[in-house]
Amino acid sequence: MKIEETFIKDVLILTPTLHKDTRGYFLESYNKIKLDQIIAVQFVQDNESCSQKGVLRGLHFQKPPYAQGKLIRVISGSVLDVVVDLRKDSLTYGKHFKMILSGTTKQQLYVPVGFAHGFLVLENDTIFNYKCTNYYHKESEVSIDWNDKNLNIDWNIEKPIISEKDKHGLSFTDYKSPF
Repeated sequence: MKIEETFIKDVLILTPTLHKDTRGYFLESYNKIKLDQIIAVQFVQDNESCSQKGVLRGLHFQKPPYAQGKLIRVISGSVLDVVVDLRKDSLTYGKHFKMILSGTTKQQLYVPVGFAHGFLVLENDTIFNYKCTNYYHKESEVSIDWNDKNLNIDWNIEKPIISEKDKHGLSFTDYKSPF
């Protein structure tokens, strides 16, 4: 597995070794020993969603003490994945990183605690999967406005399909980060 740093400290791109032959492919999607050499985290919950093209989920995170780090991958289909640095003392506070994750490339994104996360689905029936370092806690969940002008994220879509919760996300400037 190849592990690359991004311009935002602690956000990592993981590219697994893909073994293909006439039968199909094999890959190791998670190896605790290998990952512990880079980041020492323990995952406690796996989540999966299936969405249609044009669905935008996010920007979400959980407040401490229920904050979550995530190891994100797309099993089939593709998404534009976006993370926003909410760590007040970070040099990249308020900056975002985005990349396309797909079932074809099998790349994964590690997002540590202290980030808002969202994704735009680019293909119908996209299966999105992620490991979490903490359990879901509804009362701790926060949604920041996906199209907040201060974040300046180019989602390349004007009218995504979003949930009621995401229609009422907080503005980035009004939210006081606990990270």
